[in-house]
Amino acid sequence: MKAFYAQEQRRHDPKAFLSSGAPKPNPEQPERVERLLAGAGAAGCAVERPADFGLSPIAAVHAPEYLAFLQTIHERWQRIEGASEEVIPNIHPLARDGAYPASAVGQAGYHMADTACPISAETFDSACWSAWSAVAAAEAVMAGAPAAYALCRPPGHHAFQDVAGGFCFLNNSAIAAQHLRRNAARVAILDVDLHHGNGTQGIFYARPDVLTVSLHADPVRFYPFFWGHADERGEGPGLGYNYNLPLPRKSGDRVFLDALEEAFRRIRAFAPNALVVALGLDAYEGDPFGGLSVTTPGFARIGEAIAAKLRLPTAIVQEGGYLCDALSDNLTAFLTGFGAASG
Repeated sequence: MKAFYAQEQRRHDPKAFLSSGAPKPNPEQPERVERLLAGAGAAGCAVERPADFGLSPIAAVHAPEYLAFLQTIHERWQRIEGASEEVIPNIHPLARDGAYPASAVGQAGYHMADTACPISAETFDSACWSAWSAVAAAEAVMAGAPAAYALCRPPGHHAFQDVAGGFCFLNNSAIAAQHLRRNAARVAILDVDLHHGNGTQGIFYARPDVLTVSLHADPVRFYPFFWGHADERGEGPGLGYNYNLPLPRKSGDRVFLDALEEAFRRIRAFAPNALVVALGLDAYEGDPFGGLSVTTPGFARIGEAIAAKLRLPTAIVQEGGYLCDALSDNLTAFLTGFGAASG
């Protein structure tokens, strides 16, 4: 399987985030890249550098106002006397349909959902190369590859059309799906990350051409809290094209695989021409976030089931999965299981 990654993705190096009111080291560290590269290599992936696709595939998903913000906010932030090294919001609007603030502080609050996505001088460039890795995987699938893997870091599925959040700036899975739409009338996104892909859901919530399906820890007491509930089905023309499968905390392989069968039924009913897998490895039993209890062999079974039961051209886009001893092995397990079933 082809894999795509660019070294520039390591340059984004967030230092901290606020969790339960306390500052803590940010877990979305560059070291994740080395472990994921090792996992992809052990699965037999040939890693290639993606092309610079420019802003066009990114702007097909994200608002120009937001992209301008990401490009300029760090430089503007540094002009504020006493400002932090990284851009971190301290105010958020109760409504986002009114006036657009002129100040850097106001725009940070407008475009950043939480404190988990600090912006440094390197963030936008790293995020673009992450997105271009997803585009390259979509291009490989469009050229006839049965599957391709994008090592996307920083991740993307919490990023909305014009809002960053949850370590995410550009929504790589949504960008890959939109790119696939150039050749595919219908695209499904299957998100198997520990956390609900709220940004992905938001981007496609009113659209009938992209089905969004997410398995995740029940958000009633887990991030992102306000999205990911079972009654969120889409709106307008997209009503019925969003499907959430929230799982009880600490659910293991059996519960996850049973829910995956429900996801497959909905995806088959949509009859997509292509698939994006938003691959989170943080559902692992030993992941620092501790929300679900999928085992390493469980990831192999998840990959095998997706490939065997859907049989779709598939772009696999890396989302979460944080520093733990098994991170590499979990990616190897998923990709090996997927490859064995699709070969």
